[in-house]
Amino acid sequence: MFRVFDVTIDQQRRDRTSLKWRLWPDVLPLWVAEMDARPCEQVVEAVTAAMRRGDTGYTLGADYVDAFAAWADDKWGWSLAEVRPQVVGDVMSGVIEAIRLVTGRGAPVVISPPVYDSFYLAIGGIGRRVIEAPLSGSASAGHRLDAAALERAFVEATRDGGPAAYLLCNPQNPTGTVHTMADLETLAGLAARYGVRVIADEIHAPLVYRPGDFVPYLTVDPTAVAIHSPSKGWNLAGLKSALYLVGADAATAFPRVPEVFTHAASHIGVIAHVAALRDGRGWLAQALDELDANRRLLARLIAEDLPGVGYRIPDATYLAWLDMRGLGLGDDPAVEIRRRAGVALSSGANYWPEGGRGFARLNFATSPEILAEAIGRISRAI
Repeated sequence: MFRVFDVTIDQQRRDRTSLKWRLWPDVLPLWVAEMDARPCEQVVEAVTAAMRRGDTGYTLGADYVDAFAAWADDKWGWSLAEVRPQVVGDVMSGVIEAIRLVTGRGAPVVISPPVYDSFYLAIGGIGRRVIEAPLSGSASAGHRLDAAALERAFVEATRDGGPAAYLLCNPQNPTGTVHTMADLETLAGLAARYGVRVIADEIHAPLVYRPGDFVPYLTVDPTAVAIHSPSKGWNLAGLKSALYLVGADAATAFPRVPEVFTHAASHIGVIAHVAALRDGRGWLAQALDELDANRRLLARLIAEDLPGVGYRIPDATYLAWLDMRGLGLGDDPAVEIRRRAGVALSSGANYWPEGGRGFARLNFATSPEILAEAIGRISRAI
């Protein structure tokens, strides 16, 4: 039987030249969000065929839009008939351009930590300022969007009357929260009340576990923008492309991205993404089954070997948000674990500078053997 995560440590060290396996070559890396996965064969065939025929120019993107529209309709019952799509280089470049289009320099952008660390970097990098509306603090409650925190942040963000934006992570990285229809309707209502423009990063949308139900934000709020890509679902981060989707009622607030930004998309990346969406659904289903087993295996390993660590099994993504404050490893346990155990995790403070102290993010998109080895190393070291 084909296994997506049938890989060994030696294979990964030999075959992978990406950041995850080469930045710290002497450690077991469970940090950056890429999978230790065997590739989707349909994607391999599509990319190989394109290279052989010399199809390596600039991308048009029409096939990409059609493939994603079919996927969205089949998977989520979402019709893109009134959505304006554009191809962009990747999700974060789409996010950055959306922020630039609706806010000025120094303007506030609200986010809900713990959240993807690049949100902080991107907002600061283009001269905007972060206002935090943290998720609910209880892991048992699923780290949900907090209506009271959102309203406080929106009041602060719009106090001077200038434009403000909210950057939504849907599903949420690093907590694995799948935002419900009720969550998103509350967000949309508050955004409309205070005149805040919502930009949704939905890159992890294909990675929702049964019986979860992903809700595309534009189906709730057509005045927003959403950015999608198969890159996380099919492990295609090195084949860059994404779709920038403007809601039916968002044309005034979000004008079209300048054409030059569409040129940043890799034509080979688009070919890979189209193959994944059209022909790679069996691979994704197998990957999700194995990731489902891994997220539950991680819960058992932590309960047996690291009982001082808090972990809620995520409803989406292949990322685990670990509360390590009980281990006595200080504000940044990832640094101590890398030094003592030779296992690389991501530092919690990257996802929330204040509230993430004592936390770490673990990537369980690897083989069960590597996952067990990593937790065993941590347990023995501390």
